[in-house]
Amino acid sequence: MTTRSGKCLLLDTPSLYFRAYFGVPDSVRAPDGTPVNAVRGLLDFIDRLVRDHRPDQLVACMDADWRPRWRVGLIPSYKAHRVAAEHESGPDEEEVPDTLAPQVPVIEEVLDALGIARVGVAGYEADDVIGTFTARAEGPVDIVTGDRDLYQLVDDARGVRVLYPLKGVGTLQTTDEAWLREKYGVDGRGYADLALLRGDPSDGLPGVPGIGEKTAAKLLTEFGDLAGIMAAVDDPKAKLTPSQRKRLDEARPYVAVAPRVVRVAGDVPLPGVDTALPKTPRDPAGLNTLAARWGLGGSLTRLLATLEA
Repeated sequence: MTTRSGKCLLLDTPSLYFRAYFGVPDSVRAPDGTPVNAVRGLLDFIDRLVRDHRPDQLVACMDADWRPRWRVGLIPSYKAHRVAAEHESGPDEEEVPDTLAPQVPVIEEVLDALGIARVGVAGYEADDVIGTFTARAEGPVDIVTGDRDLYQLVDDARGVRVLYPLKGVGTLQTTDEAWLREKYGVDGRGYADLALLRGDPSDGLPGVPGIGEKTAAKLLTEFGDLAGIMAAVDDPKAKLTPSQRKRLDEARPYVAVAPRVVRVAGDVPLPGVDTALPKTPRDPAGLNTLAARWGLGGSLTRLLATLEA
């Protein structure tokens, strides 16, 4: 990260291009008829985000491995329901719509030609890249994601917020600690423990049977954090119901490994990249070729004008 001052906008790029794909009709196509709805939709998203939030730095964070083996080794069910094909060497293949998969390399080429920092690190998810950039940032950070897992990074003292798209990226829910406390009864640090206890079927995380979101929040309020809750299981005087004590005691093997799976990494070996928001394209000729080949039209023109402004 070579530019550290000012506001940093971190994009959970896979989350955003999935939203673009489902939000923009697949009738949006290149001159040869190939769907480019995710490509153009993502460019429109970035244009709107830059116009509305005026960041000094912008990073498109990517999944180099959407299901890291070190997470699967700890909890084998992690994202298992989304595997299209398993591979002995390299990442498993994710179940992705047939007309979305070919658009991802185009997105990467366009971001590179624009000069927008694009970072994915082998063995890690985009969430982990975001977590590490956030840990290293010296100024305020806005994280744009449709994944609530990243609520765990919210930190008012450091100026870290999550901007969660409710409709496109024109309507964003600004998630700070006050919002988290009102909604879930926890702050950013507590959200990972809440998610771990509650579980998340969309990620294949079982949680602790019988401990739902409200019970998890009450336990965290009472005992402070996951370690405090598990210490209470061993304390006969602690205010736990017999069923809560039994369920938590039986869940010890899961609770022992789940924190490493649920918490985003903050120590990913990031490459040296210039994160400054580009004013002009890094590769104008290459960008022109891509624009013509894929029919990027007004989506690219608007973004270029916004960057120059």
